[in-house]
Amino acid sequence: MTDAPDVSVVLPTYHRPDLLERCLRALLAQTLPPDRFEILVVDDGHDDVTRTQVARIASGAAVRLRYLRPPTGRGPAVARNCGWRAARAPWVAFTDDDTQPDRDWLRQGLTTLRLHGDWVAAAGQVIVPRDTGGDRPPTDHELMTRGLEKAEFVTANAFVRRDVLEAIGGFDERFLHAWREDSDLHFRLMEIGPVGRAPSAIVGHPVRPERWGVSLRQQRNVFFDALLYRKHPRPYRRRVRPVPPWDYYAIVTLSLAVPLLALAAHPAGAAAALAAALLLILRVALRRLSRTSHAPRHVLEMLATSAAIPFLSVYWRLRGAWHFRTPFL
Repeated sequence: MTDAPDVSVVLPTYHRPDLLERCLRALLAQTLPPDRFEILVVDDGHDDVTRTQVARIASGAAVRLRYLRPPTGRGPAVARNCGWRAARAPWVAFTDDDTQPDRDWLRQGLTTLRLHGDWVAAAGQVIVPRDTGGDRPPTDHELMTRGLEKAEFVTANAFVRRDVLEAIGGFDERFLHAWREDSDLHFRLMEIGPVGRAPSAIVGHPVRPERWGVSLRQQRNVFFDALLYRKHPRPYRRRVRPVPPWDYYAIVTLSLAVPLLALAAHPAGAAAALAAALLLILRVALRRLSRTSHAPRHVLEMLATSAAIPFLSVYWRLRGAWHFRTPFL
């Protein structure tokens, strides 16, 4: 296999063998001829089980399938950089181990790219399969996952010219989590040339089961919003979050005021601050429940997590602002 393929698929993975197997089987079933693409699995978990798994699948595959490990560092940005730098094709297709690429994903993507020779990148379409229950309202976590369908540019389904990745240095490896590293790449790509859309290049993204309180754990990601804001303040406000979450800041401020007012012998003021904070927390919970399931367990989770999210969000926002030295709120 000396001839370069048309597209290299970069697939980072981290200790998720079942999901990786599902994704690889979908990639091996592509309608694009096997000599026209290659698959690079980048093991961010440095796991010998994953190495063995990829070797087993590669042994029976018509497609060139390679296993890579980043020499240094961890995180999805590091893994994707390791992958595209080893790619042999002029186009690099990014996806994740928890996706299910459509059989025509690569063929449709390349067809669109050939029609637009000036594009430096393109975003495919992500589809989140619905529950077979039909009209059952989604949980908060399911609704958040469905947001991928409307995202401008996500690495679950993206095509980027390799020479452009080389020119801009690829992903910023300071984004240690799978959060905002794709937005940062998108903003930098737009400074080079047009970034289009390939709606016929479809990748499925099933909702993964999550433990109770996943929204609390996700607040840590806001730390990296500060880095994105520092690098791209105007695109961040225009495309990501137009205004800071002032209701979160109000809840935290009012909550801190309660003990201070009580210690200053202003019980009426303390009671008023507490009541205002609780009303704002209830407003957050109702907003989250307005489009999601009203099952008792889910309602209880929304009420409990809505009381904690403002404090966690503000903490990680201010910590990110301090760490990256940016006036981010």
